[in-house]
Amino acid sequence: MLQKVVNNAAEAIHDIEDGAVIMLGGFGLCGIPENCISALVQKGTKNLTCISNNAGVDDFGIGLMLKTKQVKKMISSYVGENAEFERQLLSGELEVELIPQGTLATRCLATGYGMPAIFTPAGVGTEVAIGKETRDFNGQTYLLEHAFNSDFAIVKAWKGDTHGNLIFRATSRNFNPLMAMAGKITIAEVEELVPAGELDPDCIHTPGIYVNRIFKGTNYEKRIEQVTTSKRD
Repeated sequence: MLQKVVNNAAEAIHDIEDGAVIMLGGFGLCGIPENCISALVQKGTKNLTCISNNAGVDDFGIGLMLKTKQVKKMISSYVGENAEFERQLLSGELEVELIPQGTLATRCLATGYGMPAIFTPAGVGTEVAIGKETRDFNGQTYLLEHAFNSDFAIVKAWKGDTHGNLIFRATSRNFNPLMAMAGKITIAEVEELVPAGELDPDCIHTPGIYVNRIFKGTNYEKRIEQVTTSKRD
């Protein structure tokens, strides 16, 4: 069995070089790989292409890498919570590919399954379709979208074991499991790391075969983008 456990985030991301294409799991600020993002900021890796559902907020998540100008291109489906993202987009400092959220998820899935492309009705007849192949199936037009070519996938799980098996919680399952399958090298940070055999096999969301490196993360903030409260009667 390969040794997959590393000591910390810095060791896990040590070979992510300038110009790499990386997937970063999470949904909003839920289930994002906080430790690895901080390590990338400390390392100063630049000219990155980041594939993620969104870009975090100004001072947290991928927003930290945008602030330090480490991201060359963002491929995502939502930008609404990050003023710096918006500023860099409008000023032309940042290349951005906005795609429908379902297309983003399915292109990740295609990568993990070894499929070169998918056909989807999402985006047909819009700017998303410009320059792309379309084809008709059963009277409906579909758009050809290519699978991603990602060097690394960085995910965050609730629990993992020393063989790399992962369990995610709630909303963090939206993109993390899909991206875990899709990196040439997949790095997982977990809140709890246990010996192999302690996880219930029926509860594992990502088998360890997909994971190359795993470590126990620390000091998770788990921020909420917009806190909404109501008064009690």
